Amino acid sequence: MEFKLADIGEGIHEGEILRWVVKEGDQVEQDAPLVEVQTDKVAAELPSPVAGVIERIVAREGQVVPVGTVLAVISEAGAHPAAAAASVAAPVAAEVQASAQEKPATQASAAQEGRATAAPGASGAARRGGKRRALATPHVRALARKLGVDIDEIDGTGPVGRVTEEDVRRFAEGGRGLAVEPDRGHTEHAVEAQPTAASRVATPEASGELVEQVPLRGLRRRIAEHMVQAKRIIPHATHIDEVEMDGIEALRERLRPYAEARGVKLTSLAFFVKAVAIALKEFPYVNASVDEAQEHVLLRRYYHIGIAVDTEQGLIVPVVKHADQKSVFEIGREVSDLARRARENRLSLDEVTGSTFTISNAGAVGGLYATPIINYPESAILGIHKMAPRPVVRNNEIVIRNIAHVSLSFDHRIIDGGMAIRFTNRVRELLEEPDRLWAELR
Repeated sequence: MEFKLADIGEGIHEGEILRWVVKEGDQVEQDAPLVEVQTDKVAAELPSPVAGVIERIVAREGQVVPVGTVLAVISEAGAHPAAAAASVAAPVAAEVQASAQEKPATQASAAQEGRATAAPGASGAARRGGKRRALATPHVRALARKLGVDIDEIDGTGPVGRVTEEDVRRFAEGGRGLAVEPDRGHTEHAVEAQPTAASRVATPEASGELVEQVPLRGLRRRIAEHMVQAKRIIPHATHIDEVEMDGIEALRERLRPYAEARGVKLTSLAFFVKAVAIALKEFPYVNASVDEAQEHVLLRRYYHIGIAVDTEQGLIVPVVKHADQKSVFEIGREVSDLARRARENRLSLDEVTGSTFTISNAGAVGGLYATPIINYPESAILGIHKMAPRPVVRNNEIVIRNIAHVSLSFDHRIIDGGMAIRFTNRVRELLEEPDRLWAELR
């Protein structure tokens, strides 16, 4: 059978081959890890769909291939390996070589091809030789193993019948299957394959000085591509302001005992998230994106706030979904959990997709101002910078206040300077007078 890049998740168009866990000739069991693939958001460990022998590895490490591309050829248990490999080796090699030289005509067509390959019918399972195999991401398969349920018995409710995390949990709660310890070797992790020592090359320049060449791979390459795309498409403009944080800091101190009793580390970032969610409802174009192909502005009526997290692998943006419907305590707990697991490379694809607005909190690192790059295709991003006691004038007197600088980069195609300033003013108003923040809660 042809093992294709087709079972990562919705919205993924291509992936980079980070590392093969197996080699040609290896015997593998069904659901055993085969390869690590870097997508736009996370690195996923893809499992084998069948038990058999790895006859041929087609996609090489470091190669970027579209969804639907054949990655390897597997001879299923009981088949004739030589005949299987010979029948597909030539066309598979040609397909991968072509995909390496040029992109698909459109990302949409590649995604449709991948979905068609993964789901030939709407039954929620792939069928091969009479055997039913559920459609699911590696993260969901790992959850099913952890909960001790047979994922192939679950009818998926996701797109094209895909089994979701909720489907697995609902099935497990029905009492079918015994809980077992997760197989750590099969669990998906958002891991980053760093360039190995062998991939690093030190070469002399014309001057005779040595220069170390480090391959631009994995998450770092994805970040580079995403940043270039954002700057090329979106005309950036940035508005800078400052926020007096004394009111929020005093409120945090009062709430600290209650937060700690609930196991919540309450930071100022949780208040920023809540204030932004409130303000976005009043300024829908700041929570929008531009559909260039259809020439539409998409005004999103849900509020998923991405939080940029600095990790050893690079910048990862986990998402607080429906932030407008959550309390500050809930947001604080979720932000801490997402940030911790981002640094541990343990986020699922769903946790790093779907944001409508992003906050980049660089305050802990330092610096006065920055002009953050918008997380395409969003229309704006808020940068939070160092908070420190600073002299300010209040009632014609110089006083000391805790001041945090903020910067809002925005898409000047759909957001004018006046709107950007009014949005920032609204966020600042909610933070400087926390009573207003509570009054706006629904």
